[in-house]
Amino acid sequence: MTIHKEGYRILMIIFIALVLFNVLLAKLPAVMPWSITISGLLFLGIASFFRSPVREGYVHNKAIIAPADGKIVVVEEVEETEFIKGKAIQVSIFMSVFNVHINWYPLSGAVRYFKHHSGRFMAANLPKASTENERTTIAIEHEKGHIVVVRQIAGAVARRIVCYAEKDSKATQGEQMGFIKFGSRVDIYLPLGSRIDVSPGQSVRGKQTIIGWLE
Repeated sequence: MTIHKEGYRILMIIFIALVLFNVLLAKLPAVMPWSITISGLLFLGIASFFRSPVREGYVHNKAIIAPADGKIVVVEEVEETEFIKGKAIQVSIFMSVFNVHINWYPLSGAVRYFKHHSGRFMAANLPKASTENERTTIAIEHEKGHIVVVRQIAGAVARRIVCYAEKDSKATQGEQMGFIKFGSRVDIYLPLGSRIDVSPGQSVRGKQTIIGWLE
């Protein structure tokens, strides 16, 4: 287990702030043991948000792999209006603050579209979050021509989305696509006719759980 690069700066700032706080309390020896203990637990808790586990991924040309750890909260047919501009099957994964916050490419292909949208920070489990919250949208074209859209969505706690995708670059299944700081939600839009292997309420593991299969 290592710390993800997105956590280095935040953890350094927090570490310095906690050290300075405890230095200021040095004149109160009665509270110092409590202060050091609480500071250490707080630092370890925040550090866990940025953990980067060593994980073998499942790779298959037609499989759609979970792009994040979390719980399935939506599986339904919807209208995807940003890139597909038509019907698609939406699968949404809610990431809590206790999940690993890395996002991975769910399939291999060419990145045909990437856009960051500024927006609100309402609870990520609300349906409106997909279109009104801070978010990024990535469209990946599979070698067989299928289009899969992946959307990173900020939530009430998450305040920064990091995405490594670039238009016309190559997405490789299981490689890191980005990071959502302090949890949120990832939506996947699959072509109609795709086989879906997950259901609402199911816990999934990024890089390893099969969301579904392209036809």
